[in-house]
Amino acid sequence: MARVLVTRRLPTGGLDPLIEAGHEIVTRDDDTPFSKTELIDAVRDVDAIVCLLTDRIDADVLAAGAAGRLKVVANVAVGYDNVDVASATGHGIVVTNTPGVLDETTADLAFLLILAAARLASDGERDLRAGVWDGWEITEYLGVDVHGATLGIVGFGRIGRAVARRAAGFGMAVVHHTRNDTGIAGWTADLDGMLASSDVVSLHTPLTDETRHLVDARRLALMKPTAVLVNTARGPVVDEAALAEALHAGRLFAAGIDVYEREPEVHPRLLTAPRTVLLPHLGSASVATRVRMAHLACAGALAVLAGETPPNLVHA
Repeated sequence: MARVLVTRRLPTGGLDPLIEAGHEIVTRDDDTPFSKTELIDAVRDVDAIVCLLTDRIDADVLAAGAAGRLKVVANVAVGYDNVDVASATGHGIVVTNTPGVLDETTADLAFLLILAAARLASDGERDLRAGVWDGWEITEYLGVDVHGATLGIVGFGRIGRAVARRAAGFGMAVVHHTRNDTGIAGWTADLDGMLASSDVVSLHTPLTDETRHLVDARRLALMKPTAVLVNTARGPVVDEAALAEALHAGRLFAAGIDVYEREPEVHPRLLTAPRTVLLPHLGSASVATRVRMAHLACAGALAVLAGETPPNLVHA
């Protein structure tokens, strides 16, 4: 029987694979996050960690685990920028993530943001609830059309392709940018050119040193003043201050944002920006998807504990 540290409360049934396998679950009685010091202490005597993207599993934490018997870090997320994968690999600790199971749910959310931002849905709802709306007028809440527009997708993995499928139903022209040619129609090597020609830009790239502030003030200035930017990837992919400035200055029509540079903090200028839909990192937030994510993370941990190679292995 192995000891598995579960850093936060998971959806009901999420830990069933570990429980059914007879492993001991080590967790808090409440849902208080572990501090770094507490994590270092906790990992000294466990075989596995099941963690969330809000947990920083850095070199110090991994060194403490390696000094004990830690074999695997199972991250309940597709992204794994919260885990020092290189350090884990150096210690012989396996890292897994949860690809595939949240693609469609996150793509749904991205398209919700595309529609809501383009059609000024948040502005209209806010005014309605506040009692400001005084009846229909032909020049009020004039958004931009989504149907027939050009959608530029940055990053064309599973989620980006799922968004492209949804866009087809709206008759959108879809182009996409990745570092390497995907061999799929619509690929372009020219990110700047794609940003300049797109009516809607949706971000689906992982967070790396190369993608941090990929969309900065210079690239925002390339976009049409009628364009919409959507980010459901990772917050630091966008320069939040530059985005807020572009929206306030009217150099960008609207934005739909689900992720932020310093979550749960949001740049104060972005909070007051016009024509902006802001969500609290809801990308994969459906009951079924979050349970599937937990199950896949548990499966990764179980495979490593059994001496097997998990299919959701993350490489350094």
